[in-house]
Amino acid sequence: MARLEEGREKTKVLSARLLDWYARNKRDLPWRRSRNPYAIWVAEIMLQQTRVAVVVERYQQFLKRFPTLVSLALAPEQDVLAMWSGLGYYRRARMLHKAAQFVSENLQGNLPVKAEELRVLPGIGVYTAAAVASIAHNEPVAVVDGNVERVLCRFAGWGAGSRKGGGSALRRKVEELARRFLDPARPGDSNQAMMELGATVCTPRNPQCVACPLTAECKTRGEHKTARRAPMTSRVAGYALVVRASPAKGKRRGRNTREVLLEQRSAHVTVMPGMWELPALLHPEVPASELRMTLRHAIMQVNYYVRIRTAFEDDVDAMTAASGERRWVSLREAAGMALTGLARKVLMRARLLPSPTMDAIAHQRGETVV
Repeated sequence: MARLEEGREKTKVLSARLLDWYARNKRDLPWRRSRNPYAIWVAEIMLQQTRVAVVVERYQQFLKRFPTLVSLALAPEQDVLAMWSGLGYYRRARMLHKAAQFVSENLQGNLPVKAEELRVLPGIGVYTAAAVASIAHNEPVAVVDGNVERVLCRFAGWGAGSRKGGGSALRRKVEELARRFLDPARPGDSNQAMMELGATVCTPRNPQCVACPLTAECKTRGEHKTARRAPMTSRVAGYALVVRASPAKGKRRGRNTREVLLEQRSAHVTVMPGMWELPALLHPEVPASELRMTLRHAIMQVNYYVRIRTAFEDDVDAMTAASGERRWVSLREAAGMALTGLARKVLMRARLLPSPTMDAIAHQRGETVV
């Protein structure tokens, strides 16, 4: 019993040290300036499997367009997907929208306060519920995401983590240790401190152990030994960029009068249903003399090496494979549509979208879209 109490006291000291480190080193991120449960919820959903640098700008745009939960609930799904374009993993946006509609219709527009109640909503799991409840409402529930699990497994010397072969038993040990580290007086800051440590110091590769407030008691002090990641596969894809002057009379020809041909993905496909994209070429290998641009685009574990060619309106049917509804869309309208990340990227690089701020984000190692 004495040994257990000693361990708890040591953890309490380390928790205080971690909070002190967080106060001095935390990044100034827009969602940390708010205790609004809706704003925190949006941020937590966006941050799942997406880099912070990408989320920062899109988060601010999203809240400007949908400042309240009710405004999100009342919006058409296509508008929500349009604002999500470039973040990837579009199922998150759909679940966010469905949850907002449920809360608006059944809970008078107020998100539940407790983590257990939040978990009832579509798209909100254990992690997101704990994050929102602890940060917005100071509920003393510990958050365990990938960053937190990595920090605690390294700290305790438990190997690479539950998802690397440790299983549910290791997961339970991690959750128990996370609860011990949680400061019940400041649960939101405590959880964010642990996540921040994993994101900025105790990183998957080349952890900065000399800067870590827990290093004195850490059993690992360095990278875990992990299995090699499955290699990315590569494929070639080709799309046609078809632009014409708007046939509308009485308008000057110019940037805002041009139209682009877009095709809507079926609502029944698994990946990006209902999103709008460029027409796919029948033959993705495009002669160098006819190339408009090339780019790399990552979707899950596949690297697509994409060829874009300019096509004339009269030729597009013969060189593309139609698989959904096609529409001529003004460039101004296209900027606000639910485009796939690849389509938006191509139109931006071709300098065809009228609002560069919609996607003025530096993507590293390609863009991941699911």
